[in-house]
Amino acid sequence: MAKAAAQKSTSAKRSNGPAATKEDLLRYYREMVLIRRFEERAGQLYGMGLIGGFCHLYIGQEAVAVGVQESVKQGHDKIITGYRDHGHMLCAGMDPKEVMAELTGRIGGSSKGKGGSMHMFDVPTGFYGGHGIVGAQVALGTGLAFAGRYRGDDSVAFVYFGDGAANQGQVYETMNMASRWNLPIVFVVENNQYAMGTAVKRSSAETEFYRRGTAFRIPGMDVNGMDVLEVRQAAEIAFKHVRDGNGPVLMECNTYRYRGHSMSDPAKYRTREEVQDYRDHKDPIEAIKKLLIEKGKSEDDLKAIDKDIRKVVSEAADFAENSPEPDPAELYTDVLVEEY
Repeated sequence: MAKAAAQKSTSAKRSNGPAATKEDLLRYYREMVLIRRFEERAGQLYGMGLIGGFCHLYIGQEAVAVGVQESVKQGHDKIITGYRDHGHMLCAGMDPKEVMAELTGRIGGSSKGKGGSMHMFDVPTGFYGGHGIVGAQVALGTGLAFAGRYRGDDSVAFVYFGDGAANQGQVYETMNMASRWNLPIVFVVENNQYAMGTAVKRSSAETEFYRRGTAFRIPGMDVNGMDVLEVRQAAEIAFKHVRDGNGPVLMECNTYRYRGHSMSDPAKYRTREEVQDYRDHKDPIEAIKKLLIEKGKSEDDLKAIDKDIRKVVSEAADFAENSPEPDPAELYTDVLVEEY
């Protein structure tokens, strides 16, 4: 159950909304399975040396991006996040082929192979990038919210950051400005319990991140980030609060990543039993799968969906591998944008 911090009379509180239909559940299932199968294949390509640099996988956290995306007006609202960004891009509506090609540094990628895993970008879907500097996207996302208000386009900025980034000073400077200017922004803390290799309880004096906006009179919501239905409902409430002109909302989505911080992280700071417990008892995909079976879907139906998605991911990987690398001249393109 999502809890709201009672910070002002307009605080965003979770209510009992309508139950998800079978069609809703099928959509959430497909989207979460797509992210997971895509990330599993990305991990394989990294191991083969086809993805260079860093690669941060979203496996385990699928319910957050999928649940929040239900409130995003595609191509109108703005989405921005950190370097664990592949899942958000797929949810935003990007073609898996373009995302995979970008991961592998190919010209067919969304940023012509120049952004790679950590710095992808796609304005048509409203995705304003994954960003490698911890916490930097929070200030940039607030700039997007300010731009929307300045232009009067009624857009909302959805800004994702992690529990580690939540301790960065610029995050608090940004929250102060967003609240003072009453900006249309939803801050989404994806608390996956570990900032790189450091557990939240070892690095944060206040471990309930939804309270972090209290000093700035930003209402907070404590959300089970492993439950796509709860995330969806909380996001709807936050979105309405912001859209009605009440200023920012801070959502803390408590989630868990099954893999290490990046592909080079052996994750020895936690036990195998801890990870397995989340997989066995809190997995967001298995939870939706159970609901679908209760609503009449068979195991074979769901296996067929998984098979179709594996084909989509396989085609994306083939496209990436067959797409040429950028010409060296691309180093000098897209450096400056002139607006008149």
